[in-house]
Amino acid sequence: MSIGEVLALLQGEFPDVTISKIRFLEGEGLIEPERSPSGYRKFTHLHVQQLRYILTEQRDHYLPLRVIKDKMAEELGRPRAVQENREVLLSRAELLEAAGLDEETLAELEDYGLLAARARRYDQDALDVARSVGALSRFGLHARHLRAVKAAAERESGLVEQAVAPILKRRAPGAIGEADEVARELSSLLLELHAALVRAGVRGVLGR
Repeated sequence: MSIGEVLALLQGEFPDVTISKIRFLEGEGLIEPERSPSGYRKFTHLHVQQLRYILTEQRDHYLPLRVIKDKMAEELGRPRAVQENREVLLSRAELLEAAGLDEETLAELEDYGLLAARARRYDQDALDVARSVGALSRFGLHARHLRAVKAAAERESGLVEQAVAPILKRRAPGAIGEADEVARELSSLLLELHAALVRAGVRGVLGR
């Protein structure tokens, strides 16, 4: 993701966060996004999780960054530990509160297939979708406007599936781990391509 996309994911829960704030946290060593060959920052869902942790600690506990950095090292450990937190499941009421949505908006998201419960629980992906739609709603975009985004995501997921299917069919030792690694790398590349195409399209709209 680009820094602008990260900002859109966070602003629903943290309205005061800015691009400058994210860059400052990077400068303080709390997050470490990679850089593309052209110098653009490349963020992952892991970085979004880390930023949510930092901003929550600042907002709710008024902790200085030095203390937050130490807590992150103790509580989150290596990046993998944060990634595993994506499996935390929320009730409907918890999702509404965490995403700052009302019941009508959540029902609309489900009606348009943008998110779904599993055994009446919502995972981190559902929460990310809900927060993103909440942020987009400030610009007049709602679930019904985002069907094209969902369709594009499904097509891109299909490309990942095509790539990993031959690996899984081998049923060799370590095949699942290899497929997981390929899926992660390919997903990251597709996200980067998607973001570049959107940026190019926006420049065209603005006549740049």
